[in-house]
Amino acid sequence: MADPMSVKLWQQVLCESLNLKGRIIIAPKGINGTIGGDLNSLKKYIKETKKYPGFANIDFKWSSGTCDDFPRLQVKVRPELVTFGSPEEIEVGESGIKNGGKHLTPKEVNDLVKKKGEEVVFFDGRNSYEAKIGKFKNAVVPDVETSHDFISEIESGKYDNLKDKPIVTYCTGGIRCEILSAAMLNRGFKEVYQIKGGIFRYAEAFKNSALWEGSLYTFDGRKIIDFEDNPEIIGKCDKCENKTNTFFNCENPACHKEVLLCATCSEIITNRYCELDSPAFTSN
Repeated sequence: MADPMSVKLWQQVLCESLNLKGRIIIAPKGINGTIGGDLNSLKKYIKETKKYPGFANIDFKWSSGTCDDFPRLQVKVRPELVTFGSPEEIEVGESGIKNGGKHLTPKEVNDLVKKKGEEVVFFDGRNSYEAKIGKFKNAVVPDVETSHDFISEIESGKYDNLKDKPIVTYCTGGIRCEILSAAMLNRGFKEVYQIKGGIFRYAEAFKNSALWEGSLYTFDGRKIIDFEDNPEIIGKCDKCENKTNTFFNCENPACHKEVLLCATCSEIITNRYCELDSPAFTSN
């Protein structure tokens, strides 16, 4: 986009006119966001957004929620859609990213695993804490707290043994993997795929009956999305290790970390501090 700021202003006015709330990121190489509101208003938003050159084929994903899952509307211009700290990783043409991993539909993912078996490596493209409550079975979960950590993580040598293996990168909706898969290919990983539409599209198709297990973490008031009733809970309480998929914000307002707690442990207020901000470690 030649003028991301004008796109920001248009999106801001459009969302405000429809009483939508959420978070939208505008960057020179695209748009990404999550918004909530009245169903008819959301349909109008999609219709208007698709009129912009290059936006006609945006993959809009629907899930249950309310406008109140978001505290306010935020539309921001950033150098990157996802902050990897490396805007030059991707090359974008009229039809999208040109140097990323090959897109696989959910069925093609399953077919690849049937064909190549344990050779296939699922590589989590999210922050490591998101994988605590849901991930692909036997996936590699890099030790990253934010997307900004990925470049140094894959350059660390930890995953050099995977460079000749078929790798399926995955993330919530497929956006982070557009950049991650390109970064991996740029660094010598030879056979890199990404799931078209991310975890959301895969679990929408197969729920928890195939290769996905647990719940999907979200960055809004819902905290998680489950794709079937009574899903398997794979998360463990940070304090007692009982099964749970419930995150709590650290009680320190200045801290942005989250704590995974069971119902019993969450009732103890000191447990709601992350380890670094626990009152036990705080000095005057």
